[in-house]
Amino acid sequence: LQKVKNDLEMVLSAVQSKNKKLEEDLKREQQWCEEQEQVLDTLNKTEEETKTQVEQPSTKREFDELKNKIMKLKSYRKKLLSALGEFLDEHFSLPEKVANTENKKSSAEPAVELITVQEVLEILINKLMTTPHEPYVTINESFWPPYIELLLRCGIVLRHPEDPKRLRLEAFHT
Repeated sequence: LQKVKNDLEMVLSAVQSKNKKLEEDLKREQQWCEEQEQVLDTLNKTEEETKTQVEQPSTKREFDELKNKIMKLKSYRKKLLSALGEFLDEHFSLPEKVANTENKKSSAEPAVELITVQEVLEILINKLMTTPHEPYVTINESFWPPYIELLLRCGIVLRHPEDPKRLRLEAFHT
């Protein structure tokens, strides 16, 4: 009986030491599991932050692309306007020269400073761009009638349906 008791005590101590070892292993595994969960949470937060940061630069990149397009369009518009100005200067004489020759023949009228075709077109374009809902410009004495007639015949400008003294640029974009 004594021998069985000693054997059982040895088995009990072996089982108890194995239980302690298993408890220590369990604690280590639980601690490792908690650390892994914390790492996972941190990675998820980092992923969400990265997604929002990725979305923001894409909108910034799109904004920069739009700014570049606007700058290119502005420079292209300047080139077109300068080319138009050169063309008009080359092919259409200034109305001041014609007005001066007419005034030499009849000096009774005071000379009105006439504007060039380019200036007429610039006025019409600016009016259309600034107030697209009311693009009409009123004609005064500074608009040379042959230029107005030329623009009307070419279909570049249109008269107001009720007031013939008002013009607007033809809407080519619609």
